[in-house]
Amino acid sequence: QVQFVESGGGLVQPGESLRLSCAASGRLFSTYPMYWYRQAPGQQRELVASITSTRTTNYVDSVKGRFTISRDNTKNTMYLQMNSLKPEDTALYYCMIGGWWGQGIQVTVSS
Repeated sequence: QVQFVESGGGLVQPGESLRLSCAASGRLFSTYPMYWYRQAPGQQRELVASITSTRTTNYVDSVKGRFTISRDNTKNTMYLQMNSLKPEDTALYYCMIGGWWGQGIQVTVSS
């Protein structure tokens, strides 16, 4: 059974940083592209960042230069380093691999 454990969310002030982790179990995902999505209240879920098996990355324009997606295949885990956080980054963040979704983790940016 595939399971994801997301961690690293929380409440921070604008300009601060967080690092999200998504640890997978039940299947090896080293050949899969990996994705981070987010959904703010009243808004549609949007793709934030992606990383291929060869570590090619892509980002939505609003996070370019601030967020970094990475993966550690030895740990079956992916990460999202989020720097210079803004209030508009507040959302529930989800990892998705191979059509399986994490449970979501809250990130709140507020002064």
